[in-house]
Amino acid sequence: MSVPLYEAKAEFFRMLGHPVRIRVLELLQDGPKPVRDLLAAIEVEPSALSQQLAVLRRSGIVTATRTGSTVTYELAGGDVADLMRAARRILTELLAGRNELLAELRENEVAAR
Repeated sequence: MSVPLYEAKAEFFRMLGHPVRIRVLELLQDGPKPVRDLLAAIEVEPSALSQQLAVLRRSGIVTATRTGSTVTYELAGGDVADLMRAARRILTELLAGRNELLAELRENEVAAR
């Protein structure tokens, strides 16, 4: 039995729902990176990063290449980078709207005094 598309999407977004995984995807937007660079940028325990990289790899949105003792990760496709940019735009708009609302509330509070 096949899974409805909305359930597959929900599972996809649940898979993205971890700060370390999001940070990895942000860093990989600029191109492939070895694990040591990811560790330096994210500042988590190596085992924690390894666990989150495994989730991303199993999901198929990142790929890993080993050269000697160095493992390098990259995004499996450009759509993930597009998704990360879209999320940034959406959050920017949401936060701008909140800031406007906050400014309006403060103005009303001052006027009420």
